[in-house]
Amino acid sequence: MVSVKQVQVTFDCAKPERLARFWCEILGYVVPSPPEGFDTWDDYNRTLPPEKQDASFVCSDPTGVGPRLYFQRVPEGKVVKNRVHLCVRAGTGLVGDERLAALQAESDRLTALGASQQRVLLADEENESCIVMQDIEGNEFCLD
Repeated sequence: MVSVKQVQVTFDCAKPERLARFWCEILGYVVPSPPEGFDTWDDYNRTLPPEKQDASFVCSDPTGVGPRLYFQRVPEGKVVKNRVHLCVRAGTGLVGDERLAALQAESDRLTALGASQQRVLLADEENESCIVMQDIEGNEFCLD
């Protein structure tokens, strides 16, 4: 039996590079260097056929620990809630008011980047507080 060593998360979107750079800001990810022989991704992009230009973009964890994120342009817009979403672990190890304050501070930072806060889910008997957000293309994610 083969063991999976890495996971890539793929986002369907309208503007791959814009969304990838947004997620770089959220996660501290980086855009890989352009292919050999190109000074920039724009230089590389211009060599592609028109239908392939701006069709995809990538970002990755500079430590190599987190999954690679792949963004691919699709013609249709987002219509319904995501069935899978990312949870950004901004409150790990914190509880109560301290956790909620850390999550809200991160929500404020991400809102300044173009995200939107959807709702705050307060702690109950089973779960700690979290904040439901949307990225710049409306994809749901949580701050937890």
